Amino acid sequence: MILVPFDDDESNKVAEPDVKPLTAPEAHALRQKLHSVSPWRLVCWQLVVGLVLTGMVWMWVDRADWVASVGYGALCVVLPNALFARGLARGQKAGQPGGVLVGFFVWELVKVVVTVAMLVAAPKLMVGLNWLALLVGFVVTMKVSWVAVWYRLVCKKSV
Repeated sequence: MILVPFDDDESNKVAEPDVKPLTAPEAHALRQKLHSVSPWRLVCWQLVVGLVLTGMVWMWVDRADWVASVGYGALCVVLPNALFARGLARGQKAGQPGGVLVGFFVWELVKVVVTVAMLVAAPKLMVGLNWLALLVGFVVTMKVSWVAVWYRLVCKKSV
């Protein structure tokens, strides 16, 4: 083992990059260029996709238990996400950055708990529950968020 003495020479230090903070007008202009997806818009699109999927199942299969199961699966996504969006909106109005981050994790936990509770309650709430149809409604409605992320990446303009 070779020991090298600690050298406090300036030549060994890594140069820090020059970072210039943005002025208020520059920050505002940057925010205008960035595309953000509103959580409420996402919830609305999930609701629309859930309703369209439920309508398609009703038209093709015409079985009330399948239609109700697909609709309930979509509702298991839309309702917790609406609750999450409401909680985030309230937290952002408070204006404390640390509180917004904590609120994000708290409302995400609430969303997961409500989703699991709705799925566990499904057999008790629905007569003739079809788990496959519920799963289709759940997954297709949930994937709307991935489409929103993909759309944001495709439509993102260079800043």
